[in-house]
Amino acid sequence: MELSGKVFEVLPEQQGEGRAGTWRRQDFILEIPGQFPKKVCIGMWGERIDQANLKAGEQVTAHIDIESREYNGKWFTSVKAWKVEKSKGINSNEGEIPPPGEPPPAPFSENDDLPF
Repeated sequence: MELSGKVFEVLPEQQGEGRAGTWRRQDFILEIPGQFPKKVCIGMWGERIDQANLKAGEQVTAHIDIESREYNGKWFTSVKAWKVEKSKGINSNEGEIPPPGEPPPAPFSENDDLPF
């Protein structure tokens, strides 16, 4: 499954010791655009943290797995990213000032005459 949006916040990295040795985990909050934008907390583990090198404000597509598990009669759901790609699409320059000499793009109007 894929989720695309803007990195809202990158949370501090967590580390610990387990049966298999040292582990690392970092969560980030992805804001999914829409009429009612949603925020999703996504976790990354191990070397994927260094590979993604996320910063707030970046447009990304996160390839994720969603899993729920039961513990003491309660259910917990986790969203884990196994791959994060930085987008270079239309929205990646959102909020930036255009270079001097280039006019800003004209906004689309539903009243515009379209050739089709």
